[in-house]
Amino acid sequence: MKSEHDPRGLFSPDSITWKIHSDASMAVGGIRALLEQALHPVAMAGVASHSNFRDDAWGRLQRTGDYVSTLTFAPTQDALALSARVRKVHTTLGLDDPHLLLWVHMAMVDSFLDVAIRSGLALSESEQNQYLSEMVLFAELVGINGSKVPKSVEEMQKYFVDISKELEASDDAKRAALFLTIPPMPKVVRFATPAAPAWASLTALAGASLAPWAKRLYRLPQIPGDQKIIDLSLRASRSTLSVLPTWLLTPPLLKAARERWKISA
Repeated sequence: MKSEHDPRGLFSPDSITWKIHSDASMAVGGIRALLEQALHPVAMAGVASHSNFRDDAWGRLQRTGDYVSTLTFAPTQDALALSARVRKVHTTLGLDDPHLLLWVHMAMVDSFLDVAIRSGLALSESEQNQYLSEMVLFAELVGINGSKVPKSVEEMQKYFVDISKELEASDDAKRAALFLTIPPMPKVVRFATPAAPAWASLTALAGASLAPWAKRLYRLPQIPGDQKIIDLSLRASRSTLSVLPTWLLTPPLLKAARERWKISA
């Protein structure tokens, strides 16, 4: 559960947030979250106007992942300090509209949860609802009123129905999707390492894992029965990532958190 007053972290090792955010499925879930978030044209326009993702592709992706990892695994003082800096930046840039912030939050939560389940992470219905409830803290830390945040899977599903009329795959969203599929890489990385094909596989799987409504907006092909194939691919991807060496897959923040909470990997 949330440990708001524990200096070791906002989330303890027995929280569902920790369980999901430390899982190998996050490699795909994180990319899908960006694809899903891009489907609100107003939110995406704000990102496109103030973001340097075209010039600092890897940096932006890393900072997004670091934010989630910090709030989940870092000491409470560090997590609160980072969230305060993010709120200040949002306010300075005029990106602090609670309605749009909630969209970004819900697209992230939906992606992380859906990809984790379909990748084979065992989560009961009550655990899924617990994850939504725990993640209200994430929303509050970015400046969203907690009373407005869906706290169960049922409430989340209603949220997506209610906001559906606002969503579309704008030109900015399509450019973002293209960037995610073919991000700029240093030549030595692109041609001398397997990074490019590995990234292409992850992004293709992230796009394929989008909900049917999101695929329709992106005009991605949908073949009857393809969900079973996609789920098998997600499970295979998670299994492959799970057997990689711990030092390669485990974020430093997670490693430090395990030591701080005195738990084994």
